[in-house]
Amino acid sequence: MSTAMNQRPKKVTTHVLSEMKMKGEKIAMLTSYDYSLARIVDEAGIDVILVGDSASNVMAGWETTLPITLDQMIYHGASVVRGVHRALVVVDMPFGTYQGNSREALTSAIRIMKETAADAVKLEGGSEVIESVSRIISAGIPVMGHLGLTPQSIHKFGTYTVRAKKEDEAKKLIEDAHLLQEAGCFAIVLEKIPAMLAKQVAEELTIPVIGIGAGRYVDGQVLVLHDMLGINQEFSPRFLRRYHNLFAEITGAVQTYVDDVKNLDFPNDREQY
Repeated sequence: MSTAMNQRPKKVTTHVLSEMKMKGEKIAMLTSYDYSLARIVDEAGIDVILVGDSASNVMAGWETTLPITLDQMIYHGASVVRGVHRALVVVDMPFGTYQGNSREALTSAIRIMKETAADAVKLEGGSEVIESVSRIISAGIPVMGHLGLTPQSIHKFGTYTVRAKKEDEAKKLIEDAHLLQEAGCFAIVLEKIPAMLAKQVAEELTIPVIGIGAGRYVDGQVLVLHDMLGINQEFSPRFLRRYHNLFAEITGAVQTYVDDVKNLDFPNDREQY
């Protein structure tokens, strides 16, 4: 076996994530929606890539995640998978593909797995969707849960504010987390909830708990790639740390290109045949 093969990083699986939790090793997760960026993110060492329905916002320009379709999620999922060698790839099941009909949920999940070659699916909700979760898992498809702020339910709540601040909602979230674990979910995302509540859930569950706006005490973190790279400028919640300002860099590069073209500086003698 070649040296390159020996040095190739181990493929991340649901079992690897479980081992990481047991060892206390934090899980790093980011979104991706296309081949080129997914390849970069994977090679940089990310553990999990989420093909999020946030593609509805950052790729298509919709105000919410609701408009994106199953066919569009499959397109994004397949594009990402082709660029990934190490990371576990999870594809969001879009709104309307699993709520209220577990047979339709299974059909949707099977399409995602067959047509994208992803490793798992993710869906939002607890007791309300547990029948769909159970049915998908019973078919051998790994499921990641999602509790707290569930963007697909934005019209129900009417706001993107922090969830589970009240005792009754916090109690339900804890119960739902246990329900999802008992149903067989391999991990759960907790979005925009109090840090100490997220800590309690992470300590009570044996499966990994990934946070986004859920504090530091969970088993891993996830951010939207376009947010953390500073491509998006309008979205600035407290939990978001921008690691770069690509908006400014890309804007500058495009402006320089425009100037070079108009000033006849591009292409120069070395850049033509």
